[in-house]
Amino acid sequence: MTPAAFSVVHAALSDLLRVHTPQATLLASLGNEVFKVRADGPPEATGPDLVPPDEWFESGEMTWLTRDGALLGLLWHEEGAATDPAVQVLTMLLAAARTDGVTRETEVLITQLPVATAWLTSDLVFRRVSRPFLELFGVDEADVTGCPAETVFEDRPALVQALTQAGAGRSVRLPDERVVRPQGAVWVRGEARPYFGASSAGVMLTLQDVTGEYERAARVSALLDTDTPSALLADSGAVLQASQGLLALLPAGAPVVTGAPLWAWACFANVPSDAVRDLVRLAASGGAARADVDLAGGGTLTLSVRRTSEPGLLVAAGEAGARDGRAPLGVMNQVLALSEDATILVDHAGRAQLVSERAATLLGVDAARLVGLAVTRVLSELGVRLFTPEGEPLTVPEWREVKLPLRREVLLALPDGTVRQMELRATGVGGEAGGARGSVLLTMRDLTALRRAQAKIRHDARHDALTGLMNRTGLREVLARRATAGTAVCLDLDGFAELNAGLGRTAGDRLLIQVAARLNDLATEVSGDAARLADDSFAVFLPELSADEATARVALALASPLRAGRRDVQVTAALGAAAWNAQAPGDAVLTDAEVAMQHAKRQGRSQRSTFAPALREQVARAFEMEEALRGALDKSQFTLLYQPAVSLRRGRVVGAEALLRWEHPTLGQLSPGHFLELASRSELITHVSEWVVQEAVLGRQAVRSALPGLHPEWSVSVNLSLEELRRSAGLRRLLPLLSAEGAPDIEVSAGSLLDHSQETLGLLEQLRSLGARLSVDDFGDGASSLAALTRFPLSTVKLHPTLTARLPEDEKSLTLVRGTIDLAHSLGLQVWAVGVETAEQLSVLRELGCDAAQGFAIAPPMPGADLVTWLRHRAAPGVPAAQS
Repeated sequence: MTPAAFSVVHAALSDLLRVHTPQATLLASLGNEVFKVRADGPPEATGPDLVPPDEWFESGEMTWLTRDGALLGLLWHEEGAATDPAVQVLTMLLAAARTDGVTRETEVLITQLPVATAWLTSDLVFRRVSRPFLELFGVDEADVTGCPAETVFEDRPALVQALTQAGAGRSVRLPDERVVRPQGAVWVRGEARPYFGASSAGVMLTLQDVTGEYERAARVSALLDTDTPSALLADSGAVLQASQGLLALLPAGAPVVTGAPLWAWACFANVPSDAVRDLVRLAASGGAARADVDLAGGGTLTLSVRRTSEPGLLVAAGEAGARDGRAPLGVMNQVLALSEDATILVDHAGRAQLVSERAATLLGVDAARLVGLAVTRVLSELGVRLFTPEGEPLTVPEWREVKLPLRREVLLALPDGTVRQMELRATGVGGEAGGARGSVLLTMRDLTALRRAQAKIRHDARHDALTGLMNRTGLREVLARRATAGTAVCLDLDGFAELNAGLGRTAGDRLLIQVAARLNDLATEVSGDAARLADDSFAVFLPELSADEATARVALALASPLRAGRRDVQVTAALGAAAWNAQAPGDAVLTDAEVAMQHAKRQGRSQRSTFAPALREQVARAFEMEEALRGALDKSQFTLLYQPAVSLRRGRVVGAEALLRWEHPTLGQLSPGHFLELASRSELITHVSEWVVQEAVLGRQAVRSALPGLHPEWSVSVNLSLEELRRSAGLRRLLPLLSAEGAPDIEVSAGSLLDHSQETLGLLEQLRSLGARLSVDDFGDGASSLAALTRFPLSTVKLHPTLTARLPEDEKSLTLVRGTIDLAHSLGLQVWAVGVETAEQLSVLRELGCDAAQGFAIAPPMPGADLVTWLRHRAAPGVPAAQS
């Protein structure tokens, strides 16, 4: 996008934000860059990717602007969602800008703007105008395009002068103007600014319809038909409209000077009245203004001046004195002003005597409009309506006939279209002892924020904040009310923790939102329900579907890749299904589906399982095992056994492999195959790995201290998966120990080296820098990568035990072992054989050039103390090199 094109698009976007949603922030792709655009500031480049800031996920409402499947921008509003018109016009403009590219005249965008807009050349000749501009002035495009401004606006010289100033490089705000059209008159407010388009400089003219503001001002002005001394003022203090009560205070023969400042009116003493001027200035600045001012005819008037609900309008009101021996209304008004509630004092005839500022603000009118008038009639004329909390319409009562006291909750529909939830009270004030009715004090307490907060609490208690789906509590309640049979499917995304770590939290959240959207669409299709149960766990209930049909539909919904930034990510999930009939408890099916899901997770990636009672027992045993595993470290139930390895050329012991065992209190000694997979599904694997590394370092030091002359450089290796190392915050806690004592040798599985990422390489380089020699374990069986032998800083290749077990009879295994040894040696790597059981296997491996071996043919795994004894015995004269 050229600089000229960018200029027009940004100017248009800023105008649209200013008109439709001035408090919002837009994140949009403009050309090859993403920009943050606001109504009141320059654009801010954020980079090439359309990724929202993290804080947009924490608060506010974010709306996606899309067209034909393409994401054009993100609109964020801190309080509430953006309006539909704002979304529509911004989407339209962004789509047009994207379609235009650099080859289309960008001024064409002007014609698509939803506000009256015109682009003029530097000579003030019309070049392009929007459709609302033509409608505003009732002309055709041919009557404007190519014509000079002084011709089009020959009856508006002030407007032509403003355009001339804009052409000279100065932005000009135009005065409000009344435009008469066949359909009726409208008020417009405009701005002319210098503008640089696609091929030349010019002037941009924008006009906004502000007729609504003037209509509201007219309504307020019309309500000054009262005997109370009052006036409608501009911010400058100029009198726009005066009530009959104020006119009556003028001395006989004094002129009515509408437009003159209130303090210059002849009804006040010492004109111009400094006291009145001070009141107006204080109110214009937003303060509360009230004072007693002297009148020309003698006496004083308690005059208050305040802002109205309409911008730029003030109202001045004089307060009457005492009536019928009751408290003066001015005193009562001050009391009502201190109240947190909206209050109106109604006399025995149903007329408003006093209206508090809060009541006037609530109703959106000036208090002077109500004073002295029948409250019921005025509310009806304003369009104020009452409803029950359930939405049933109520008739606005005649307050003088209401049975007192009254207290009830109502919905108050206001003229501007808003609805407030109010507590309405009516209380009697005064009255005669014989029963004659006095005044009625109407009190309206706004409960809207409270009810919304209560509704939000109820909603949040049953819904997930990120995705908007129901949470576990919400789904259970819905299922408890269901009366149709169907199937519940629970799913847990495979490897989401690793995916989240690799992509970042923001991208991970977007993936979860997309998964939630697909599941919600699926549930909506069949009148079902969807929920997010935990971080990456979801559930759907699909009525009238069998377990097989339901799991197939869920799998299909997740089949196509999800979008994360510029990447397509294929996700898989463990699916657990449970069928349900209407006679069983609703929440039982959710529990059964989760049991089936846990069973599917233990089977591997992308697995499905249907609930059966036997699965519950399996899950219960796994749970018991996990609980026992959590206490194993604290109860010192873990131990290390050491299996030594011997050099096949020299016959000397070259080190030992540390093997983890769990001394289970009831099941006996368990190898890692019985519990490591369970531990890897939680943070337990991190703590177990830390313990193994620390114990191996201490075991290595024990041998070096016990046999300093025989094995001063004794080495111990441990098996750790790269995933454990990536997740292990404990590895960082062990850095001081590893730096001081030196890391043990590390064995990683061949399959884990299929990940050739820079992160893996950096991790292994860090371990090697701490003194660890790195070996690839289980090489030659299953998934192995030859490229890993050259990419990573390895020192040893350990053959998979299945290769050793087939020696020497199996010729293919013999050939494979020979080739592996030759390849490794050519790369400068040693080869160790694992699982050597017989002397014949030792002999063949020695002939093939294998460097070292371990297995029962040499020695079984043994505790650290037995290892020291075995090493001493082996060092004794006359002991064969291969003796166990």
